[in-house]
Amino acid sequence: MSSVYDFTETEMSGQSLPLSQYKGKVLLIVNTASKCGLAGQLKEIEALYKKYHQDGLEVLGLPSNQFHNELADDKATSEYCQLHYGVTFPMTKHIRVNGRDADPLFTYLKDESGHGRIKWNYTKFLIGRDGQLIHRYAPITKPEKMEPELVTALYDED
Repeated sequence: MSSVYDFTETEMSGQSLPLSQYKGKVLLIVNTASKCGLAGQLKEIEALYKKYHQDGLEVLGLPSNQFHNELADDKATSEYCQLHYGVTFPMTKHIRVNGRDADPLFTYLKDESGHGRIKWNYTKFLIGRDGQLIHRYAPITKPEKMEPELVTALYDED
């Protein structure tokens, strides 16, 4: 695989979500968990999504219960995130981020970042308009701290 555009995820609705549809966009990929202490980041991520979506930002949330902080099923997760955090960006079916059953996209992102294993929920990956990884952010990195790099990715012509 040469970019994130080579991957396909599955939306909570069950529809196929080819990441190739995000070609030419800046993409923020996040492993989420509704009941995690960091779940408040969903509101901040949603705020970034609303602020920059018209300029080419896309956000993709991939819920994972690998750290035992996610609701039991996709429908409950979707409803919870919408009700409590106002999430409107796409969310996928539950995935695993580590181990032999890890989602292939996360295996690719971990390899590309050179940092290996996902240590906790809300690890964030900023992807440039070319489909290449710009930066991997730690779970505790607040979305507002990512904004300068996100803005550069959106508006730099280089």
